[in-house]
Amino acid sequence: MQSMEKLYNDYFQTVFKYLFCMSHDTDLSEELAQETFYQAIKSYDNFRGDCKISTWLCQIAKHLLFKEHEKRKRYDSNPIDEISDGLPAKENVESLILVNESKVELYQKLQSLDEKTREVMYLRLTGELSFREIGEILKKNETWARVTFYRGKQKLVKEG
Repeated sequence: MQSMEKLYNDYFQTVFKYLFCMSHDTDLSEELAQETFYQAIKSYDNFRGDCKISTWLCQIAKHLLFKEHEKRKRYDSNPIDEISDGLPAKENVESLILVNESKVELYQKLQSLDEKTREVMYLRLTGELSFREIGEILKKNETWARVTFYRGKQKLVKEG
């Protein structure tokens, strides 16, 4: 097997992009990507080799993300001060709203798609992953990822 440093260098961006697609949180994605490699090093002896390394790493990442979401659900309490500290200055609010309005509409429309199609769309649009990488992550082939993305796009245009 490759050295752990090479493994990290070769697959960090893939794992990070996958996590970002799922969480839409840069800091969380980076933290969990690092944790993914830590867990991979700890459990490397258990890697059976029946899938690609990138798929194995993304499965570890997905498990860690779900675990983190569960933890946050249990302990999440945001006082109003914490929420208001994160708000942009008043003069930037209008421009942010205009810029993000179409993104919000797109993400709302994506929610109407089935889970697999939505996941392909997120990975392609926000993670900027190739169809080959998407197919590997979802344990399908590149053609399936292309067709699923195309059909999802057509459905969104049709609902329009």
